[in-house]
Amino acid sequence: MFPAENLRDWRGQKVIDPQGDKIGDLEAVYVDTATDEPSFATVRVGIIGRHRLVFVPLGGATVKPDSVRVRHEKKLVGDAPSIDVDGELSAADEPRVFAHYNLPYATGTAGERRLARR
Repeated sequence: MFPAENLRDWRGQKVIDPQGDKIGDLEAVYVDTATDEPSFATVRVGIIGRHRLVFVPLGGATVKPDSVRVRHEKKLVGDAPSIDVDGELSAADEPRVFAHYNLPYATGTAGERRLARR
């Protein structure tokens, strides 16, 4: 999918939907703990003083020089589970993130979390 060594370069990039509408700015990348591949990104959305981070899958996303284009519509991403700008995704909330996008969810064989922030 994407070379993991370049993850730091993506922070602050504009995230756009398939039609080119800006969703927000990429804040962080979460990797799949089983594969160490980028799986989700958090995108900073909202108005000044009321920002939050929403989760969007990176499967099928394309990286451009000035943006990351995801496969999901702006409205769907905006309605996704979110955390505060300085918050953390809890283990209990991980399944909700996957379910929002109708993606299968399973913990690791020993019950490990599925996502890790990079």
